[in-house]
Amino acid sequence: MKGDFIACLDACVLCPPALCDILLRLAEHPRLYRPVFSMVILEEVRRTQMTKFKRPYSKEKAACWRAEVMKAFPEALVEGGETLVPVLTNDPKDRHVLATAIKGQAQIIVTANLKHFQERDLAPWDIDAVHPQDYLLTLFEHSPERVTDCLRRIADDRSGNGREITPERVLGALRKTVPLFAEEVAEDLGWELE
Repeated sequence: MKGDFIACLDACVLCPPALCDILLRLAEHPRLYRPVFSMVILEEVRRTQMTKFKRPYSKEKAACWRAEVMKAFPEALVEGGETLVPVLTNDPKDRHVLATAIKGQAQIIVTANLKHFQERDLAPWDIDAVHPQDYLLTLFEHSPERVTDCLRRIADDRSGNGREITPERVLGALRKTVPLFAEEVAEDLGWELE
């Protein structure tokens, strides 16, 4: 796996803050992969941030999040996928995601909604659907030092104002959405999850 490998990120993996953070940081320079998404996917994230979070984002905070993601990954935005939706056969609610993956030339869709992306529906497009946990484990297997460095940078960035966040705590937060990844990385590194 190289930095030119393309992964379409579904809204369900961009919504959980800890999961989104590590996935997007691993796509930064030097990137382990190149992400793609659409405005429809980003709009789905915005709605979730504002209506389904335990502490909902304000309209301004959600808009700021989207602006920052688009600024950091301008090449990730895929347009024109809606023209493919009528010929797709996967779950109707997520046809726009498959259309984005096809238009963005992605090899995989990273999603927690695997049931919406059956192999029979993806095979004609030579695309696979992968759970974020499995994808992160693959990235860790491919580049453990890069993933470990990423966890440390997240901890450093979140520390401040008299509180210290450890990489173990960052990994502990990931346990909510990708438990096997968190546990395997912790075991491999000899870390205690917080």
